[in-house]
Amino acid sequence: MKVLVPVKRVIDYNVKVRVKADGTGVDLANVKMSMNPFDEIAVEEAIRLKEKGVVEEIIVVSIGVKQAQETLRTALAMGADRAILIQASEDVHSDIEPLAVAKLLKAVVEAEQPGLVIAGKQAIDNDMNATGQMLAALLGWSQATFASDVTIDGDAARVTREVDGGLQTISVKLPAIITADLRLNEPRYASLPNIMKAKKKPLEEKTAADYGVDVTPRLTVVKTAEPAGRKAGIKVGSVDELIAKLKDEAGVL
Repeated sequence: MKVLVPVKRVIDYNVKVRVKADGTGVDLANVKMSMNPFDEIAVEEAIRLKEKGVVEEIIVVSIGVKQAQETLRTALAMGADRAILIQASEDVHSDIEPLAVAKLLKAVVEAEQPGLVIAGKQAIDNDMNATGQMLAALLGWSQATFASDVTIDGDAARVTREVDGGLQTISVKLPAIITADLRLNEPRYASLPNIMKAKKKPLEEKTAADYGVDVTPRLTVVKTAEPAGRKAGIKVGSVDELIAKLKDEAGVL
């Protein structure tokens, strides 16, 4: 069985994000970029399934700018077999919207015929949390989102999902879309020998036009702003004073 894993190039999660002075977006100048952490978890899960003998080939695909090659090479160094880069933008500040990404992934799925797609539940830059669900709808496939445990059993996948009330375990027929949550696994580090080997693994370059998909944005960012700073707290002398302030000033009682 083939597994397809979409990966996205985002600002490294350790970097403090800076907003441009004019509020038009996030400043990406000289900023470290990395693979989206949830996508890294998805790649790791695909590798583990391959190590168990369930999966024969892992294909990683990234949609965005040419610089996403670095992200794909990281996935190849972790253990993916080959990569596809779909260049859909020349501008690093331009984010391809989830519907366009889902349409492109649908075209890749139809070309590659994987039995399973494992994606990160969301990207940490826009927090859309929509691509996996949209892809499942476009393909008419089963879906299991927010996965914290995955077991493949014949033509079905048993998935434990993280939901508001705790954990929910479901069984979905393959082919299916699974989106990875934070506690699914701990991604491995790519070793130096594997990093060197990754340079020789196949990386195919395509464009959005090759798949006949229009990636023109449907949304316009009106303004980007940093969150307001927290106000300093105060000390109270007694429980009665605390209750009075919560009631009269904070209005929470």
